[in-house]
Amino acid sequence: MADDRLAHFEEQRSRLWAVAYRIMGTVTDADDAVQETWLRWQSLPDDPPVANPRGYLTTVVSRICYDLLGSARARRERYVGPWLPEPLLAGADATGGDAIGAAPEDRVTLDESVGMALLTVLERLTPAERTAFILHDVFAVPFPEIAEAVGRTPESVRQLASRARKRVRAEAPRRTVDPAEHRRTVEAFLSAVMGGDFEALLSVLDPEVVWRSDGGGRVSAARRPVLGRDKVARYVLGMVTRGFDPSTVRLGLRDVNGATGLVLVDTAGDRTGVFAFTVHDGRITEVDAVINPDKLGHLDFDQL
Repeated sequence: MADDRLAHFEEQRSRLWAVAYRIMGTVTDADDAVQETWLRWQSLPDDPPVANPRGYLTTVVSRICYDLLGSARARRERYVGPWLPEPLLAGADATGGDAIGAAPEDRVTLDESVGMALLTVLERLTPAERTAFILHDVFAVPFPEIAEAVGRTPESVRQLASRARKRVRAEAPRRTVDPAEHRRTVEAFLSAVMGGDFEALLSVLDPEVVWRSDGGGRVSAARRPVLGRDKVARYVLGMVTRGFDPSTVRLGLRDVNGATGLVLVDTAGDRTGVFAFTVHDGRITEVDAVINPDKLGHLDFDQL
């Protein structure tokens, strides 16, 4: 029986982690939630057996995350500068397998749901709205099961998901769905930055581009978003020319949360950074720069 229980859990582990990461936005919290889910699963009596292990485990990990998210939001409100999700690089287990059930037209894809831009928007939702949205619109969990996770009625959960969906639609940035276009745009950005070409950099930035830097008070970073093409271009080139030695800095393309981004490693200053981009019509509309070392310790930068 113990072997069967372990097998059921391992079969669902990646999906549980995918749910937890999208609700929490942090790798550490997702890891902790999955571990706590295993402890609770392991402690269940053998009789009667759980009829639907997948549904049960999803409800448990969601409830754990929902409870954690309340205290996490309070900490994030005291955070120094913009708070951004912890990034994932290619190879991280972020998908968790296919969503269950039929996919309605307004359901976001698993790839889209792990994007930094959407995760940042989800930070503006209440814990209940975020949990309901992730479970229903991303993983197609039925409303009665979500109701168990958040302690609400199914009808209340339906309203939570609807409210969250409307807000996400209104606030999520426009973005290209063409990976090749996204990559070309990020490559053009990198070329302009490395060449110190101000005009080329302006051409790849949207007039209303937003640059957010998450240093968490641990490293030097803009504590407010930098707004507008001219200001962002000057900020980026100034940061590169004043802050980094070309002989010790490596800057390269990597898959960041499901889309082409950039990873920076400064071997002399022992600094790292991960940059996620939102692209629309061949121009960059948002940049999320995570340079807080506390949020990057889980990543492997050796492949750069």
